[in-house]
Amino acid sequence: MWNIQVFILPLLLAAALGALVGLERQWHQRMAGLRTNALVSLGAASFTLMSSMMEGDASPSRVAAQVVSGIGFLGAGVIMKEGANIRGLNTAATLWCSAAVGVMCGTGLWIGAVAVALMILLTNMALRPVVRVINQRPLAQVQQVECWWQYRLEVVCRDEDEAYVRALLLQGISSGALQLQKLESENQANESVIYSRVISSVIASQRSDSQIERVIGRLSLEPSVSLASWQVAEV
Repeated sequence: MWNIQVFILPLLLAAALGALVGLERQWHQRMAGLRTNALVSLGAASFTLMSSMMEGDASPSRVAAQVVSGIGFLGAGVIMKEGANIRGLNTAATLWCSAAVGVMCGTGLWIGAVAVALMILLTNMALRPVVRVINQRPLAQVQQVECWWQYRLEVVCRDEDEAYVRALLLQGISSGALQLQKLESENQANESVIYSRVISSVIASQRSDSQIERVIGRLSLEPSVSLASWQVAEV
């Protein structure tokens, strides 16, 4: 019988729990957020409920197995590769777990569904600081680095300020995970004024754009600096 207790309440609970899980993803501006997780959970519950109400060989366990495998296309849609980095794996796993919440709502395991939804939230929120601490471990503790990033910094200043600019440059790149490879300078004349072009090459085991930008931004504030730029390439 299609009544409120058997059909409507499980769907409402599935949508609410899916939205609760998606709220954390939406807060961190991930691709699959509040609506996507709510729809995944609602759809999984709908298929499971439909199988339990149909006559014949329509076992909810078989439908649940199809939901688990079918959710893969959504997971593949949120996984993106950017250079050597892969993004979206955690969001795809969250979608997969949202489908499990929906299936549990559809089979009447409401307390279990609430527990799973809360555990998903706890995993995504409580483990985030732990991951951040691990990712910030010193470079010396990294045994193997798959790729390196090479930065080329170029600064043009008056010739008499070359030593000061070189000192500022060395001070800026001496902290963090940056390793200096080369530092050189050359003179060039322009309308009887002699300028110095200071070029440095540094490498890092991870993208350090923010630190490099701070260094260049600090140098660009010097009155004698007429050019300050940087480039990055994967090596």
